[in-house]
Amino acid sequence: MFESLSDRLQSIIANTAKEKELTQENMKDALREIRRALLEADVNLRVVKSFISSIKDRAEGENVLQGINPSQQLVKIVNDELINLLGKDVSPLNLQGHPNIIMMLGLQGSGKTTSSAKLAVKLKQEGRNPLLVACDVYRPAAIAQLKTLGSQIEVEVYSEDENKNVQDIVSHAINYAKDNGFNTIILDTAGRLQIDTDMMAELLLIDRIFSPQEKLLVIDAMTGQETVNVAETFDSQLNITGLVLTKLDGDSRGGAALSVAYCTGKPIKLTGTGEKLHALEDFYPERMATRILGMGDIVSLVERAQEVFDEKEAKELEKKMEKEEFSFNDFLKMQKQMKMLGSIDQILGMIPGINISKDDKEKISHEGEKQFKKIEVLINSMTPQERNHPELLNSSRKRRIAEGSGISLHDLNLFLNQFSQMRQMMKGMSDMKKSIGKFKGMNPALGMKKMMQMMRKFR
Repeated sequence: MFESLSDRLQSIIANTAKEKELTQENMKDALREIRRALLEADVNLRVVKSFISSIKDRAEGENVLQGINPSQQLVKIVNDELINLLGKDVSPLNLQGHPNIIMMLGLQGSGKTTSSAKLAVKLKQEGRNPLLVACDVYRPAAIAQLKTLGSQIEVEVYSEDENKNVQDIVSHAINYAKDNGFNTIILDTAGRLQIDTDMMAELLLIDRIFSPQEKLLVIDAMTGQETVNVAETFDSQLNITGLVLTKLDGDSRGGAALSVAYCTGKPIKLTGTGEKLHALEDFYPERMATRILGMGDIVSLVERAQEVFDEKEAKELEKKMEKEEFSFNDFLKMQKQMKMLGSIDQILGMIPGINISKDDKEKISHEGEKQFKKIEVLINSMTPQERNHPELLNSSRKRRIAEGSGISLHDLNLFLNQFSQMRQMMKGMSDMKKSIGKFKGMNPALGMKKMMQMMRKFR
């Protein structure tokens, strides 16, 4: 997400580093380029004008033009204004009420039903007991879709397949939740191909009768300028409490995210960053701003790692590393956990100090994914005993594995050498908690770094 805008802004700021100081003239050039970058990223014109005006006022008000480090000063101002644009503060969900009611709104195709399931996963991980309620009685197979998702995430779905009265369904669902210990109800309401009177009338009735604590509008980030029109219409009718942006991982421009919060005055509360059902995250304006400017987001990376890396497994793995007993099976486990962190280009975007272009990130990601698969084929061509005991691999075993995997003996030997180096590096890392601070158990960052080096060398 934001790759195109991020590349442009980083390039503009880098160009200011060539200047000894910011002058009225080169500041004007920088602002003109920032304006172009925002418009190309499909940011709403109102937002662009306000953003440029704020940067200009800040620059003049803080006497930046006489500064000694123009690029750093420009970074500071643009970062601050991006945070303001994205909503300033984190806006957590309102989970009051017994049961708490969250009403999911949006047009068809925005990802509303999937987001409802993702939200249920998130709340479940946080200790809540959510109940999904099928309120879309119009779209064919909508109820079946929600039930399928509910089954996958092991969250109960309340539905009345033959009932077309949505108010009755919600009322019955609330009573059911009270009787069965559910403390959060997620209403998957009906969407339409476009906003219409009947749609709004039904949603307004639900809102007025049941007073949900949250009315979350699900917006497809890839729809560009139309997101602003949709959001403003829903907000004017229902006074939405927040926004959920989906498909951010598929939108390289990011204009919707920068526009919709400013134009509605409502916070972005959640973002969908992938197809998997755990890929829904709280939205942090400050973290997003630093990522756009290429400064990484190590806090989010640490939080993801804490969710992905199992503490018990990490301790067992740490003991194996100390004794140099790290096996090929353990390597596959680490590889699987890395995949759960996100794609390689997503991870690179969250690590500070990695200033590479969008194209280079995509190349590294593509090559890395290809090498991961190649290594997986190699390891799966080994016997269970060989996977647990790398020292068993003699010449005849290597030839058999190479032939069975369809990968050259040279590539196999290259991988084994890299794997041996990795085991030696990991040996003796007995105090990994102190080395990373926020990770529990093992230090996945060090292992990940070495694995990334292996990906580059193993072709």
